[in-house]
Amino acid sequence: MFVAVEMVDTVRIPPWNFQRQLNDAIAEELNKKLANKVVYNVGLCICLYDITKLEDSYIFPGDGASHTKVHFRYVVFHPFLDQILVGKIKYCSQEGVHVSLGFFDDIIIPPESLQQPAKFDEAEQVWVWEYETDEGAHDLYMDQGEEIRFRVTDEIFVDTSPTGPAQAATDTPGAEDAGQKKESPYTLVGTISEPGLGLLSWWNS
Repeated sequence: MFVAVEMVDTVRIPPWNFQRQLNDAIAEELNKKLANKVVYNVGLCICLYDITKLEDSYIFPGDGASHTKVHFRYVVFHPFLDQILVGKIKYCSQEGVHVSLGFFDDIIIPPESLQQPAKFDEAEQVWVWEYETDEGAHDLYMDQGEEIRFRVTDEIFVDTSPTGPAQAATDTPGAEDAGQKKESPYTLVGTISEPGLGLLSWWNS
């Protein structure tokens, strides 16, 4: 679930931090830049693990700060495919069951990956597993806050970096608002359509 990823970056240290140990100043700047950020095709950055190499530092004309090329390892949240995770249901929608791990919320279990047969209760805004027994069907609700065990089946990275000036002047009315819809840079897709997966209360009762 967590991996140490090797990275390289040039870190700028402002003059008022020159009195500090270089490693400490660099560690603080790296965490400011990366912690709780998604790196495209890498994962969610958590914290600096260690610094493996510091190259020479330079001060450029017109800038009193030092610039140092740094080789380091960073702890990243990036589950492997087919990994089993346990989270809590954040909410349900027509798109599926949205799950949170506490520090990461962009997890979706689509309707076709739920225990079947399943239906969406519009009134309660929850998904329901219509569990078949010898006595007939029982509705098992996937309520908000319930712990859920799921398997990671896919990951989606979206490059959300700026792409240049908006073309609002040439777009049709309303297109600008549609383009401003926030996209998650990193989404996990899961499934519970297997024995042993789903709400923990189902299997513990």
